[in-house]
Amino acid sequence: MLVLDGSQGEGGGQILRSALALSLVTGTPFRIDGIRARRPRPGLMRQHVTAVEAAAAIGAAEVTGAAAGSGSLTFRPRRPRAGDYTFSVGTAGSAMLVLQTVLPPLMLADGPSRVTLEGGTHNPAAPPFDFLEKTFLPLLARMGPRVLATLLRPGFYPAGGGRCEVRIAPTPKLDPLVLEERGAIQARSGRAVVAHLPRSIAQREIARLAERLGWESGAFSIEERDDALGAGNVVIVEVESAHVTEVASGFGERGVRAETVADRVAEEVRAYLASDAPVGSHLADQLVLPLALAGAGSFRTAARTAHLTTHLEIITKFLGPVVTAAEQRDGTLRVAAGGRG
Repeated sequence: MLVLDGSQGEGGGQILRSALALSLVTGTPFRIDGIRARRPRPGLMRQHVTAVEAAAAIGAAEVTGAAAGSGSLTFRPRRPRAGDYTFSVGTAGSAMLVLQTVLPPLMLADGPSRVTLEGGTHNPAAPPFDFLEKTFLPLLARMGPRVLATLLRPGFYPAGGGRCEVRIAPTPKLDPLVLEERGAIQARSGRAVVAHLPRSIAQREIARLAERLGWESGAFSIEERDDALGAGNVVIVEVESAHVTEVASGFGERGVRAETVADRVAEEVRAYLASDAPVGSHLADQLVLPLALAGAGSFRTAARTAHLTTHLEIITKFLGPVVTAAEQRDGTLRVAAGGRG
């Protein structure tokens, strides 16, 4: 049995989610201790428990330690099974991170699956639904699996209650992905979404984005969502290039001015555009696992992050040193699998 240290690297939930996904794909049982040991509230939170339960369901796994607050977990999987699944976080915790856990084994399963997820769809410190839909899943499609995600209802912190449906048409083997050039920019847009909050918040965010980014006014829009169960606000900017679409997001929170939310997103977008690397830091963390499972391919990203480094370490535990990350002369980082990228 593989033994993992949950406090290594950035010491967050990524270690657990990646371990669960890799365990299901490889059939390797593992034990993890010190789960989220570097976080202010260590141990499993509700969204992590749901991820474990989801992984156990699709892999008919034997599990011990799957409870809120638990610092240790043992996971013994069987063969992943395609099927129709529903997983509910039960809080505003990120449902998108639950999907991150079960998607790798289901996209390699022996039949199609449908996964319905309930919880947070737009959370700070987690990829929002829009990032998965516009950035990650189109790239995954180039590797073979077809994944269609539909947002049925947004879920914001603290109410949660979001709902989305994901249909997965698997592939027997992942094709290599090579993403080393961004290509010409084809479209760019910014959107401020408010749910049960004054429209003026979104108007201020859009005005600030337009000022900071210098784009034409027609590139920006406002969306009001009355179907959310609670109040929420998110700012989303998309930069569509020939080979990849980058999505940057920021979330409104109590006590933070609308202009500050917009400023943070604008800074992220400006930093992305200042580099010629096609893969942003959040996407790099998402892409490295399918790249490793494909055993070939490569991408360039702006810089090495703690999340990416930790992810690479976990992948090596399960698969061996199949992925390398090397700094380039231009300051970017090239991540490659199998030496054939």
